[in-house]
Amino acid sequence: MIRDKKIIVVLPAFNAEKTLENTYNEIPFDIVDEVILVDDKSNDKTVAKAKKLGITQIVLHDENQGYGANQKTCYNEALKLGADIVVMLHPDYQYTPKLIHSMTYLIANEVYPVVLGSRILGKGAKKGGMPFYKFFFNRILTLIQNVLMGARLSEYHTGFRAYSRNVLKRINYEENSNDFVFDNQVIAQIHYAGFEIAEISCPTKYANDSSSINFSRSVKYGLGVLKTSIQFSFQKIGLIKILIFKLN
Repeated sequence: MIRDKKIIVVLPAFNAEKTLENTYNEIPFDIVDEVILVDDKSNDKTVAKAKKLGITQIVLHDENQGYGANQKTCYNEALKLGADIVVMLHPDYQYTPKLIHSMTYLIANEVYPVVLGSRILGKGAKKGGMPFYKFFFNRILTLIQNVLMGARLSEYHTGFRAYSRNVLKRINYEENSNDFVFDNQVIAQIHYAGFEIAEISCPTKYANDSSSINFSRSVKYGLGVLKTSIQFSFQKIGLIKILIFKLN
């Protein structure tokens, strides 16, 4: 805990057997109270590896539901366990859990309610080996999103995030997509709800075992991102009403 605030790390897992141990071993348990792993019907031995590591909070999906659906389960379970701060961390070891201290202290001390680990601040993305096409589209999409949503984030696409309980209870994440665009919808919801977002520079590792989506799915994701940003813009000026922006 930090300042009597319960910290839970959630791991949305799919075929993370080879990278889970490295990720888990870097989690700072001097402040982290619980780890929840949600397995989205992996084809490998992710669950067996999690049990071997001593993870006791394991939730299994009976069928593969998608990345967004996995996160929904993660957050629901974390809130049930009384989390005050929830850290979402990909178990593919692309992001270092060593930053959890910095991210959670900002929330625990009520400086910011949301903290993102940015691969773009500094040289994290290029140094870590982010494919050029991913870097290029990251920059283009981020520029468009900042214009449409009136924000100044360095990126919207990181898989390393920390949220206060109040943020997750306020936004309507259950209505979001079950696919990868879920992450972007959450940020749009946070902006719409008026919460401030902090970013810290995050080194990244792109290895063969790191999870990634292929080019065609990246295009689908990009179109979903643009749709979300346009919906946000229209909702903000009152032209339409979208269910995902209904606040709890």
